[in-house]
Amino acid sequence: MDTVVKKLPKSKVELRISLPWEEWKGEIEHAAEHLAREIKVPGFRPGKAPRAVMEKRLGREAILNEAAEHIVSHSYSKALAQEKVQAIGAPEVKLGKLTEGETLEYVVTVAALPEVVLSPWRDAVKNVNAEFAKHQEIVEEKEIDTELEKLAAMRAKLVTVNREARLGDSVLVDFSVLQDGVLIENGKGEKHPLVLGSGVFIPGFEEKLLGMRANEEKSFDLTFPKEYYAKRLAGKKATFQVKINVVQERDLPTVDDAFAKGLGNFESLEKLKENMREGMPEEKKIKREEDHRAKILDALAEKSEIEHPDILVEEELKRMARVLQAQAESMGLNFSEYLVQMQKTEADLKKEWEPQAKKMLAVNLILDVLAKEEEIDVDSPEVEAEMNKTLAQYQNIKDIKKKIDMERLYISARNQLLQEKTLSWLKSL
Repeated sequence: MDTVVKKLPKSKVELRISLPWEEWKGEIEHAAEHLAREIKVPGFRPGKAPRAVMEKRLGREAILNEAAEHIVSHSYSKALAQEKVQAIGAPEVKLGKLTEGETLEYVVTVAALPEVVLSPWRDAVKNVNAEFAKHQEIVEEKEIDTELEKLAAMRAKLVTVNREARLGDSVLVDFSVLQDGVLIENGKGEKHPLVLGSGVFIPGFEEKLLGMRANEEKSFDLTFPKEYYAKRLAGKKATFQVKINVVQERDLPTVDDAFAKGLGNFESLEKLKENMREGMPEEKKIKREEDHRAKILDALAEKSEIEHPDILVEEELKRMARVLQAQAESMGLNFSEYLVQMQKTEADLKKEWEPQAKKMLAVNLILDVLAKEEEIDVDSPEVEAEMNKTLAQYQNIKDIKKKIDMERLYISARNQLLQEKTLSWLKSL
């Protein structure tokens, strides 16, 4: 068998495989026997009809095609091992001419596990570690005051008012977004809640609503930010048609002893602050650990060159969708209804998630390479314990083990533990 490998874009490879007649002629008899077992031939027991009879019944081409399917299946696997190609996903196979007595040639195109090219990275990771080693978990009084303001804002009462909308008001707004007079994809919302000044819409949108009254309509043009997540809209101008349904004033509670008692078993505001002084350092530590991890991964990503095979990106997007679905179901929500509440489709979410999916794919590949280089591994008891933690999160879902692919869960848990161990090693540098 002769194999010629050619690298293609997006981490695909092409394998041109040639098999001399001596290597594949035996498959013709095997193919005839296989078809004889599958197809009932009068006068013969299953699998006993001679090749000549099968050719007369099905035609020589059918026998040759069956033989080719067998030999391709066997030789393709051998070629992958011989050329050390780590294929992922189903291959595309194009057969050459099938002629008895001649060499069989075929071409396979398949995605392959991408190569990770890392330039010198240790100093970058060491610099990140040095940066985070200087941090201390100190909680200042102004931070406590800020958190109390957030808690008060979460408990604000909404009072409908008959006046112009002001900064800090809550409004319900209908909107349509058009380009060249045509509604853009997912460019319509009804009774969308919005706090003016929160900055959740694109720059300029909330400012345009200031001064509007209930049932008032307005049309205006804005330009999407150049770094907008939806690339098709980034830097583009659009027309916004809006209607304010209701204007509500946010009545914030006074942050005092009564407020503290309403939050739990706190005798006074000072007791609540004491509790926050004790708890906030741990929260800050967790946040710092997350930031440390992110900075290390960003440093590694900057030092890497990786192609992103479509099949792996799609698999990561499916994983993210499964996680969201499991979270929704753990809260007792039907996933389809949950998407309706979010005013999104699964396709919408996948478009939004694609940059994150590519980053996660790169991170996983980099950490996998480093784990192999440093001989970092996890054992089965560790993996099983991690699996049990995951299953415990969804214990209120009936027959959860029947709904979850346990083999997939094992692989996921092992990969997660391996990544954590590798990250711990990186933090120790």
